[in-house]
Amino acid sequence: MSLDTLKAAVPDFAKDLKLNLGSVIGNSDLPQQQLWGTVLSCAIAARSPRVLRELEPEAKANLSAEAYTAAKSAAAIMAMNNVFYRTRHLLSDPEYGTLRAGLRMNVIGNPGVEKVDFELWSLAVSAINGCGQCLDSHEQVLRKAGVGRETIQEAFKIASVIQAVAVTLDAEAALADATAE
Repeated sequence: MSLDTLKAAVPDFAKDLKLNLGSVIGNSDLPQQQLWGTVLSCAIAARSPRVLRELEPEAKANLSAEAYTAAKSAAAIMAMNNVFYRTRHLLSDPEYGTLRAGLRMNVIGNPGVEKVDFELWSLAVSAINGCGQCLDSHEQVLRKAGVGRETIQEAFKIASVIQAVAVTLDAEAALADATAE
């Protein structure tokens, strides 16, 4: 199970995704921890068992135990935060924005890895989950920490390609199951 196996599974009609998968992961300029933490957190956020099964072993091999756990934590906490903050933002009543969230988010303050890495992973997951408020928040933290726009864009490029591959492979599996019935 690997990136190569995943690329080989992408159908010919989605050749661009196959090429992009190879380039955004295989040719990334991100440091290994940022790259593979982004890959793992996005593979979890994409909700595709196949994509996660293929990418997780390589991510685990390229991450410390702490970074591996932190990347999974980023996916978990952002699954909650993206729904909460996106909903507050989408409601037309601005009073919801003044209410206390009352949700535990301790891992954001102490993720067990460099804060910049965790913020990058959180931004990438937020891109998949479509929370504009979280995207803005994490982007601002990253920019204040001196992270360049190219690095930030690299994270959401990875997110976009992993999500697209997950959607494509899951659709193909569903269609194959329907044909087999």
